[in-house]
Amino acid sequence: MDKASINEMEEAIEVNDSSADLEKALSYHDELPARIEPSDADEQQPSESRDDIEERRRCSLAREAANPIDKGGVTEKTLPVTETICPRPASTPPPDGGFEAWLQAGLAHLAIFNTWGYINSLGMFQDYYTETLQHISWVGSVQLFLLFAIGTFSGRATDAGYFKSVWGTGAVIIMLSVFLTSFCKHYWQLFLVQGLFLGIGSGLVFCPTVALLSTYFSSRRSLALAIGACGTATGGIIFPLLVQRLLPNIGFPWTMRVLALLTTLTLSPGFLFFRQRTRPRRRGPLFEWRAFTERPYTLYAVAMFLNFWALYFGFFYLNSFARGTTTTTGVSPSERLTLLMIMNSLGTIGRLLPNALADYRTGPLNTIIPCTLATTIMLFAWTRVRDSRGLYAFAILYGFFGAGVQALFPAVLASLSPDPRKTGVRFGMVLSIVSVASLTGPPIAGALIQRRGGDYFWAQMFAGVSMLVGTGVLVMARCALTGWKWRVKV
Repeated sequence: MDKASINEMEEAIEVNDSSADLEKALSYHDELPARIEPSDADEQQPSESRDDIEERRRCSLAREAANPIDKGGVTEKTLPVTETICPRPASTPPPDGGFEAWLQAGLAHLAIFNTWGYINSLGMFQDYYTETLQHISWVGSVQLFLLFAIGTFSGRATDAGYFKSVWGTGAVIIMLSVFLTSFCKHYWQLFLVQGLFLGIGSGLVFCPTVALLSTYFSSRRSLALAIGACGTATGGIIFPLLVQRLLPNIGFPWTMRVLALLTTLTLSPGFLFFRQRTRPRRRGPLFEWRAFTERPYTLYAVAMFLNFWALYFGFFYLNSFARGTTTTTGVSPSERLTLLMIMNSLGTIGRLLPNALADYRTGPLNTIIPCTLATTIMLFAWTRVRDSRGLYAFAILYGFFGAGVQALFPAVLASLSPDPRKTGVRFGMVLSIVSVASLTGPPIAGALIQRRGGDYFWAQMFAGVSMLVGTGVLVMARCALTGWKWRVKV
């Protein structure tokens, strides 16, 4: 055997020994993290979970195991092996624009058109329904409660990579719910289909849609979310307009079937074109309790509970208020629907302008505070409305500023969630808190109206005080985030 062959054999043995050492070291280090004391490098970062720390530590140990000693040429041969051990980054930076990103914003608009757009138009059926205000308000409240509460589960499922399954299930439930409403003849049937089923479907669609859209944008996130949120205004115009035209001519059952067809056509593109771009976070708890140790996040959750306790009172009850029970001159049914459409159409501007301002100038948290303050003023001013001119003025201003609160709500949450892989779960947690406010707020207002024999004054005061306190807590959340520096974009 010549000398060259002997050298080749020695090199092969050396490489095999090194590979064996590598396998042995990796096997040992798989069990090691539980027994290692954390070093300074392992200190938990603000947006890092225990799972993230363990992954980083295991990656570091794997690198050390892969290069125990430098034997001429062996190190280079083992590097490709070790590179596959370290996890890839959670996601690439958001594209913050481009066809794919803006397509997601358009699809989000259609999804919210069929969730919030329909819910905000609940007043369009008040002339058709014969139940008391308190009973009918429970239908809308249960819709809102489920839309928010299910966000905890649908948001976490989105983070885990199941967006398509969750969103698709919700979309099918919404289509069926609107269609089945056409067969409802009793209150319990209406409550079951419009309240429970539609609420569940909306909850499975709304939170995943917002969480997904947030991952496509950074500097333009508020504007993108506003475009999606404008679906509320679009639905709030189109649904009442169709009901106004169709209900007297073809009746309630066929009107609902036309709405079901519209819902199917506008939700269908989402099945084909929605795309989840972030790496799934399979592991991790349903709730990230550590988020509540962050004072800005906790104060924001409390503030939005108080704000949403009052916010939908105006949207749900303006139509019934305009009937003439407290106004000196009643308003005709066609004018009442016009009021509802004006309120929702102003919502388009109310969503776009504040969110554009938040992106390019002030930041979402700085922008939502004046919006909630203006909404508070309008709720107190509503107590002095006595004629149709006052109703139109209230519908315009409340529609604008109330829409701003709705649209900025997810934008602020996204800014308080630095890790895009946790946007869904952190968003869902606040939605669950807000769901309780949405469930109880309108029925409390309805009970106050009924107790006062149709007088809206104490219900209006309840809503105004709740919104005022919520605005104060929002200011506290901002101070907790930035201190008393008022010229900071947040």
